[in-house]
Amino acid sequence: MARRPTPPGTPDTTAVGHVVDLVRAAVPPLHPAGLPFVAVPLAVAVVGGRNKWVRRVGLLGAAACAAFFRHPHRVPPNRPGVVVAPADGEVALVDTAVPPAELGLGQTPLPRVSIFLSVLDVHVQRVPVSGTVREVAYQSGTFLSADLPEASDANERNSMVIDTAAGAQVVVVQIAGLIARRIICDARVCDVLTIGDTYGLIRFGSRVDTYFPLGTELLVAPGQRTIGAETVLAVLG
Repeated sequence: MARRPTPPGTPDTTAVGHVVDLVRAAVPPLHPAGLPFVAVPLAVAVVGGRNKWVRRVGLLGAAACAAFFRHPHRVPPNRPGVVVAPADGEVALVDTAVPPAELGLGQTPLPRVSIFLSVLDVHVQRVPVSGTVREVAYQSGTFLSADLPEASDANERNSMVIDTAAGAQVVVVQIAGLIARRIICDARVCDVLTIGDTYGLIRFGSRVDTYFPLGTELLVAPGQRTIGAETVLAVLG
């Protein structure tokens, strides 16, 4: 069994330890927000263990929730000025649009990339660019299907403005979908964030919009798949 390269001086692991390391690398950890959703069906499986159908449904439900709330490790690029995808999913829109009104950023359309997350995608959100949180704003709304263009304005959302050290401003918006009913954002105003770090989560199908400064050249196209924290959406000037 081949071993991954390790830094000089790293102690050799045992055969059992190596297998454990491979399992950990292959099976993503669980986001803390998913613990109750996994624990409940597991409890049902244990309590109803004598009934094979109850047991199977409980175990299947726990596995499905564990898959939904998976939180894989990601390594962002180290090239200066890059803006990475804030989420896994499919690029639904590459256009220009006015950022959410509650942010008070004016009526000038800005370059935008919208990423649609199906129920099968990883649903944690990643910081698209290093910087300081200038504003976080929640807006209630409807729950249209997140792949519709009008979802950006109509649906429940949570918006965050990030000021980079170079003076650029990037906006990232978590948007609830048809099934999603809960947006989690752990970032607060004045927090200093690092590109690629996890800052939030949307439960069960959603969309994430990213707005860029005027003149930014976007590097993705509709239909392209993104990997959160790793796919480069644009490079800031």
